[in-house]
Amino acid sequence: MDFRYGTAFAVPPPEAYERLLLDVMLGDPTLFTRTDEVESAWRFITAILDAWQQPGAPPPVTYAAGSWGPVEADELLKADGVKWRRL
Repeated sequence: MDFRYGTAFAVPPPEAYERLLLDVMLGDPTLFTRTDEVESAWRFITAILDAWQQPGAPPPVTYAAGSWGPVEADELLKADGVKWRRL
């Protein structure tokens, strides 16, 4: 499909926040996350954050921005005989 917003509507597309603000004013929740989803995500993340606060917990693994991620991710997959597919 070859869709170009400017060609179809003869105006440039709105900026992301312009679109969200318009949706708020129109009462359109389509692009917004539901409350139960946000609460579920926070329950999941809070458990991880709490575990990192425990004595002796390993620190979060870090890696360089723009890299393929931490070496530990490769090692985790290698243990099961699989690897990331590089694009």
